[in-house]
Amino acid sequence: MSKSSFQNRIIRAVKLDSNLYEEVEADKGALWEAMAVVIFSSIAAGIGIGLKTGGFSGIITGTMASLISWYVWAYLTYFIGTKFLPEPQTKADHGELLRTIGFSSSPGLIRVLGIIPGLGSVVYSAAAIWMLVAMVVAVRQALDYNSTLRAIGVCVIGWVVQILILTVAISIISPAP
Repeated sequence: MSKSSFQNRIIRAVKLDSNLYEEVEADKGALWEAMAVVIFSSIAAGIGIGLKTGGFSGIITGTMASLISWYVWAYLTYFIGTKFLPEPQTKADHGELLRTIGFSSSPGLIRVLGIIPGLGSVVYSAAAIWMLVAMVVAVRQALDYNSTLRAIGVCVIGWVVQILILTVAISIISPAP
């Protein structure tokens, strides 16, 4: 895929183009691009907060955490969407969700604008909402849903489960006070 095609895919993802999500769902070669979007979005977030929360090492740590979160989120979404809340036509695999959910991180690229004084919280709030809407579109397309409400349900359930997993993991890793 050429650089301009990759950029075009990012723009289409930001525009919530459901055809883009169908395209990357079917394109097994788009996994690396989806991973790049997650990485770029994480770096944009790190720059947008002005490197205040750990400098360069904070960006590296945040990027690694984003990659792990992306993988776990895609698996949870796959499992919930295909096993607990499928529609009759639902068929998907983990890779399809990795690709579509990775591209749903595209709106997070605007978080780099958070470096502009006074815009940080506005930019981060807008990016969070935009990324959530993109994720719902991505999940609806990847799971072949007719119902946007069902896609929202899968995203909410996955979010709650992921928070529980992260809470348990942090409590295991962190030393007791």
